[in-house]
Amino acid sequence: MFHIHNHLSVDQQLELVIVGIYDKPAKFSEYAKSADEVLDGQLTELLKDGEISAKARKVSKIHTLGKLGAKQLVFVGLGKEKELSFETLKEAAGKAFKQLKGTKAPGAAIDLESFTIETISATDAANAISEAFALASYQFEGYKQKPNEPEKKIEELHVFTAVDEADIKAALTVGYVYGKATNSARDLVNLPPNMLTASDLAEYARSLGEKYGFETEILDKEEMQKLGMGALLAVNQGSVEPPKMIVLKYQGKENWTDVIGLIGKGVTYDTGGYSLKPRESMVGMKTDMGGAAAVLGAMEIIGEMRPEQNVVAVIASTDNMVSAEAFKPDDVITSMSGKTIEVTNTDAEGRLALADAVTYAKQHGANYLVDVATLTGGVIIALGSEMTGAMTNNEALFEQVLEASAEAGEPMWRLPITEKDKKRVRNSKLADLNNSPGREGHAIMGGAFVGEFAEETPWVHLDIAGTSTAKRDSELGTSGATGVMTRTLALLVERFESAAE
Repeated sequence: MFHIHNHLSVDQQLELVIVGIYDKPAKFSEYAKSADEVLDGQLTELLKDGEISAKARKVSKIHTLGKLGAKQLVFVGLGKEKELSFETLKEAAGKAFKQLKGTKAPGAAIDLESFTIETISATDAANAISEAFALASYQFEGYKQKPNEPEKKIEELHVFTAVDEADIKAALTVGYVYGKATNSARDLVNLPPNMLTASDLAEYARSLGEKYGFETEILDKEEMQKLGMGALLAVNQGSVEPPKMIVLKYQGKENWTDVIGLIGKGVTYDTGGYSLKPRESMVGMKTDMGGAAAVLGAMEIIGEMRPEQNVVAVIASTDNMVSAEAFKPDDVITSMSGKTIEVTNTDAEGRLALADAVTYAKQHGANYLVDVATLTGGVIIALGSEMTGAMTNNEALFEQVLEASAEAGEPMWRLPITEKDKKRVRNSKLADLNNSPGREGHAIMGGAFVGEFAEETPWVHLDIAGTSTAKRDSELGTSGATGVMTRTLALLVERFESAAE
């Protein structure tokens, strides 16, 4: 996959070389300068004419016509040095890899020096490029008949650098692990609902457990009934598919303390139940397990990187269907915590599943909670499709989640939960809680409801209803599932500082 070399020269026989170029003033790397000399200054002329662009995320391909060892030069515009961020570099590299899809070259050479500046080290650049390579190369296979000739793509990167080989190899590995795990989450979300039931999701989690040595627990319906998981079981009432409560434990410390609980909503299909969604809104509801996918993707990274941190992942999984046995508005159910819930909207089912998952995570010793869910359409109205909504009961934990999201390039925006919001969620004449107390502040009501089960445990809620899928291609992915929050959760675990420390 990755090969590291110490020196890149213009006479080396290569299919293609990827070179970064900065703007205003535009400047070539040492390799590009040497190539320009061999080509009698033609690269400089092409730069002046705009055939080679240094603007951020612009990609320019130059055929050398046998005058260089490299058959093709691919210039990646990085914009102004002072404006370059890790995320911009990643996106620029991703765009280059996307444009090289279908190339006959099995490998590409990277002039790593050309991507490095004072604020972007060689290891940072290597990390960004390898993550971009994984993310930009993603394509969901789907179920169409396969062509006889498989699509050609770059399989190997040859990285040329003077920096210590071990450091560069580690950076390349980390970037690729993060990108590959995000793709695993994308695959899960893109699967059709008849191909990914709660049982299928549980088997996938079990396979992760076997691969990485996680302690694994899969609760079936009867076990949930004994434990009193009435909230998740209510959502499952209308389904012929059995529900699953999925638990993966990773112990990175000697003692089971300072445990981070990652909780994912795993609703594999959501009709809305008796509060039935309109036809247009029902298409795409296979993605309602995006939170579960993010948690499982993060656990893949944790399994590969082995951080010194304790983690318990808990996923509540079912579909939400309509039948004679389905739960209905006006029902009152009892959650695992003992709190009773008046159901006023069966399409507000995700928070019911999360209620029991949060309680179970606490029973497994979670000292900190982060739940991820495609919870509400309201968050899309509030924040659009590129910003995850966040809510919390703990400033210190939220700051760590926010920092991780910024580093991962997965932005979020905090929404408030006031005492009045909590009173609205508790506004029921029949039960302790109301699962859907009105459309106003719908995203906040969903978060506030889950917060009732976190209680005093430090907790952050991430509503990814808008960000878990994309309607169009980007530099780092295709339309469809994004795998959002996979990298944020993994970075949170990797960088976590507990209150005890």
